[in-house]
Amino acid sequence: MTASPLRATEAADPLSIVVDAPRHAGLSAALSYASDLPLAAGTLVRVPLGRRQVAGIVWDDVERDPADAPELRPIGEAIGSLPPFATNWRRLVDFAASYYQRNVGEIALSVLPPELRRLGDAQVASRRAKIEKAYAQTPPAGAALPLPELSAEQAEALQRFQAHVAGDPGATLLLHGVTGSGKTEVYLRAAADALARGRQALVLVPEINLTPQLEARFVERFAGHRIVSLHSGLTPAQRLRHWLAAHLGVADLVLGTRLAVFASMPRLGLLVVDEEHDPSYKQQEGARYSARDLAIYRGRLEGVPVMLGSATPSLETWQRTTQGRYAALHLSSRIGGGALPTVRLLDMNRAPATAGGRPALAPPLVDALNQRIAAGEQSLVFLNRRGYAPVLHCGDCGWKSACPHCSAWRVFHKVDRTLRCHHCGLAERVPRACPDCGNLDIAPIGRGTERLEEQLAGLLSGSGERNARIARIDADSTRAKGALEAQLGAVHAGDVDVLVGTQMITKGHDFRRITLVAAVNPDASLFSSDFRAPERLFALLMQAAGRAGRDASRSGRSEMWVQTWHPAHPLYQALTRHDFAAFAASQLAERQAAGLPPYSHLAMLRAEARTQDGARAFLEGAAEQAAALPEAATVTVYPAVPTPVARVADVERMQMLIESPSRAALQRFLTRWLPALHALRRTATSEARILRWAVDVDPLTI
Repeated sequence: MTASPLRATEAADPLSIVVDAPRHAGLSAALSYASDLPLAAGTLVRVPLGRRQVAGIVWDDVERDPADAPELRPIGEAIGSLPPFATNWRRLVDFAASYYQRNVGEIALSVLPPELRRLGDAQVASRRAKIEKAYAQTPPAGAALPLPELSAEQAEALQRFQAHVAGDPGATLLLHGVTGSGKTEVYLRAAADALARGRQALVLVPEINLTPQLEARFVERFAGHRIVSLHSGLTPAQRLRHWLAAHLGVADLVLGTRLAVFASMPRLGLLVVDEEHDPSYKQQEGARYSARDLAIYRGRLEGVPVMLGSATPSLETWQRTTQGRYAALHLSSRIGGGALPTVRLLDMNRAPATAGGRPALAPPLVDALNQRIAAGEQSLVFLNRRGYAPVLHCGDCGWKSACPHCSAWRVFHKVDRTLRCHHCGLAERVPRACPDCGNLDIAPIGRGTERLEEQLAGLLSGSGERNARIARIDADSTRAKGALEAQLGAVHAGDVDVLVGTQMITKGHDFRRITLVAAVNPDASLFSSDFRAPERLFALLMQAAGRAGRDASRSGRSEMWVQTWHPAHPLYQALTRHDFAAFAASQLAERQAAGLPPYSHLAMLRAEARTQDGARAFLEGAAEQAAALPEAATVTVYPAVPTPVARVADVERMQMLIESPSRAALQRFLTRWLPALHALRRTATSEARILRWAVDVDPLTI
């Protein structure tokens, strides 16, 4: 159905249309347009906005700007070949816009495939026809693969899941299972139940590099069903095709990263959030939403169950589970009776020092790595810092490789002999001498994965007549297309003795030959100013430990070694026992005493300007506006401070924390405060002029 162009008349029936425009554009929640045909709410349209034609969606009656009337511009075209967006999908967008303080149209349009927003009705109709033709016949299923036998714990978890869902179809359940306990099999069985009822399943994963691996498991299990993926690694054409398959209801199962939480699915019957604790579920630009939290809201809205899976749940999820708000399903044992790795703490205070300083790896750990190589087993050495060294330093004058555009050091990358800023991207060749004094002896300080890889090559003896085979996986070594898959394939094939890498290698991968994991220099997070840092560190180390001994026949030898200067720290003591419950209890007690989340609720106002004074002046003006609001008594507005990296690409960044004991009170305050902030930016003096500002509700980093 295509609406013909109309002349603006007072008699035309107005339509409320949302378009992709942020709040600071000065637009109301919806704009009014005229149409000579009635259009259902949820219809995708193209409308004039200024001199452009943009995509919009017919929305339910919402607040309109009186300036729109009485002269209404006509819509340009209705994309009638696309089924309207369902009411529940629009309610999800409404909630996200309200909670995260964004414009409805900004969220509604930004979560759609970019290609869809550019197409006219005829083009959409053509693509719809191709999709429906391609999926007209159910793919041949072939011989059904025998299902693996469930462990007693898996069977009990599924029975309890089904019982909870029978009583409350929109229940949220936590599947708390140690690494290797078979959480994925529980997801597969729950998805099979949903598909058997003619419903769709949505499975979220935190990172793109985990999507193909999980997708392979689902494709193998659900041969004959239609499975699509949604993530930023797809081409525009692929993303449109997969999104259309979900929206038209022809795709049975959708696997995706955080953006997929907004996938339009008319037959939705199950939501799974794998590794629900992962920070990657929180969007860090634009609308800073949490896909995990929106999945929970969507489950309640649509009356479908939500299964959150993790070996180390977020403390918010754990607290709600202990309070009975979420049901708990536990998998405490590994499949096949395999043992969890023994955790050994290496006290670096006792490591012998040499003329060159402390060794990269303590001698006992080097011996353990060599023993694994001799036995034909694999090891994983984890260091969450890429590059060769964090900084170059001149011992004569004190020069360091600072970035001229950021308040950060440029990292030394030996592979291509560059100094590279990981914040603004500036890369330059390493100088032959100190730029300040001409000293030829400038040296690296600290180590990253490049240097660790080099040092391991000199420390490890190898097996037989060959040297130790060492591979490195980090953001630098996997830039080329297909590089990550090739390197992971080499590990799985047994062509690698020791795998070195960042947190990329600690999540989700099923390395069957790895029996030893070593964590190098994880102490920095113990004393971070960010109160969530210990929670993230514990989760990361537990995930890393979980890569060892996944083959039950080798699990008796599996170990995790942690090199630390603080072996008595409670976090490490809980890690040695694999005791997440004890760690969570201690952290929640500390947070309750300090009035931190989940016992309070936070928002962060961030400002960016050419000068620090400009950013500070805007935030101080914002604080004055806050103090004048009636809701000011319900919140605490803390003084403005620089962000941890205060300058990036010559832009100064500052932030101001807002805290409230009540989530509802915080939301009421923000709703009243934001219009004042828009006005403040428009009327700011030159000293307080800023480039950008944004509110982050429930920030993950402080």
